[in-house]
Amino acid sequence: MWFTNRCLASRALPLLLAAAAFAATPTVEIKVDQAGYLPDAPKVAMVVSKSAAADFTVRNSATNAVVFRGKLGAPADDADSGDRVQSADFSKLTKAGKYYLDVAGVGRSWNFEIAKNVYARAYYLAMRSYYGQRCGTAVDLGPEFPGYKHDACHLEGAYHASSGKSGPHVSKGGWHDAGDYGRYVVNSGITTGTLLWAWEMFRPAMNLHIPESGNGTPDILNEIKWNLDWMLTMQDEDGGVWHKQTSENFCPFIMPEKDSLVSYVIGTGSEPYKNSCATGDLAAVAAIGARVFKPYDAAYAKECLRAARQAFAWLAEHPNVTFQNPRGVATGAYGDRNCADEHLWAAAELWRTTGEKQYEDYFLAHYGEFRPQIRAVGPQSWASVSNLALWTYALGGGKADAASAIQQDSLTAADEIVRRSAANGYRISLTSRDYVWGSNSVAANYGMQLLVANVFRKDPRFVDTALANLHYLLGRNTFSLSFVTQLGENPFRHPHHRPSGADSNVEPWPGLLSGGPNRNKFQDAAMRKLPDGLPPAKSYLDDQEAYSANEVAINWNAPLVFVLAGVLR
Repeated sequence: MWFTNRCLASRALPLLLAAAAFAATPTVEIKVDQAGYLPDAPKVAMVVSKSAAADFTVRNSATNAVVFRGKLGAPADDADSGDRVQSADFSKLTKAGKYYLDVAGVGRSWNFEIAKNVYARAYYLAMRSYYGQRCGTAVDLGPEFPGYKHDACHLEGAYHASSGKSGPHVSKGGWHDAGDYGRYVVNSGITTGTLLWAWEMFRPAMNLHIPESGNGTPDILNEIKWNLDWMLTMQDEDGGVWHKQTSENFCPFIMPEKDSLVSYVIGTGSEPYKNSCATGDLAAVAAIGARVFKPYDAAYAKECLRAARQAFAWLAEHPNVTFQNPRGVATGAYGDRNCADEHLWAAAELWRTTGEKQYEDYFLAHYGEFRPQIRAVGPQSWASVSNLALWTYALGGGKADAASAIQQDSLTAADEIVRRSAANGYRISLTSRDYVWGSNSVAANYGMQLLVANVFRKDPRFVDTALANLHYLLGRNTFSLSFVTQLGENPFRHPHHRPSGADSNVEPWPGLLSGGPNRNKFQDAAMRKLPDGLPPAKSYLDDQEAYSANEVAINWNAPLVFVLAGVLR
């Protein structure tokens, strides 16, 4: 009996050891997209270990059974991270399921999924995060996220002396811009425009479980309207638009309803008090809204078009009134020295909505100087919206010569982005100089640029490279970290985001994209604690105080939503 039990025990020991190995904590040396991969798309993980490994397996997460065996690629040095990277290509595995990678001598990866709808959850969280950013109303994320709520905030507003007016001003609506509680027209411009384009191009009709759900309007538009409504309140009677509605200084890390600082409408401080960049952004976004909302709310669409026309008329009289913070105001400036790109975007969107000659004439007279902005390095941003102007004209079927030139510029840039990304150790589009404040949004905006190019010429390389940037954001990066809160098994957890820092929840508010690595680490005290000489992709800290790397912002989430909408199945 003793002999039999000993034999059984000796036979069981390897099985027990194997089970223990499979149950081990995942290693950050294996980097996967923690959401997962589409069945028909390339599927690559990255391995970074002290000693080069040779083989890998993919195992079923529930049974630990091997479903795929492969060879790791040759080690390649990635200059931006300092990592020696080996690729694990399991593209031939197409069966839906939940899996992990196992690399002998290295460990196992985080779990991931292969499925047609693998990005549905990511889209849901990223888009629903805007509901969590709502200002002027009580917010409750419901039973899925118990305790994630706040009372109505910033219900009263006033004109700041810099606005040219005095007295109270309506303060309902809009999204808190970032980690603070300000609302900024310029940053709302590219955010709202990108989200409206996501609907116009991809029609992501998902229930977001927001108060308006089921009212007959798609939920992405319901949520966008909350912010567009606020933007419309920032337009003066003469058509010009004030820059922002914020307090004079940032409040402490408190919940929004506890912020008792006055929410001021802030202007330039001198005639005409409104500014051209904000006015151009509203004109463009309201023009898109006019055509997008028309099937669901004709009266609202008409209101949007009236506001867009009036704003464009104001721009004709005030083409480049710029903004800087007036004395005594220390909230985000979003200053831009040249508003010509916003003017061009306004003209292009108004032409696409109305077909009217005056708007097309303006566009055709000015678009040529902006064609170089469609480039392989440096995608669109809040301060540079000319790409949106050029693309909407081509997408809207503009005159053949101009539309053809814009399409060719877009394809030339996209081809170069694909080539550069293929040579990158992590197969992403970021260059060394792209690791700036909000670098993750740069990666997402490259993805948006590639998906727009794919409309002009169907090319699976464009889509695959856009997906590669998405993989980076969702975990296939040097930190093996999902840069979206509460998405994946190893998400970042300490955003510079007041509700996340002030509430009693263990985890931050869900669906928020981190700003990401920032090579300019001297922009805040927390980042200055990092060692000198870090490669740019390593210059990151998951710390609430590291605002130059770990803040969240509505304009960073927007291209993420766009790319996710573009790859939903």
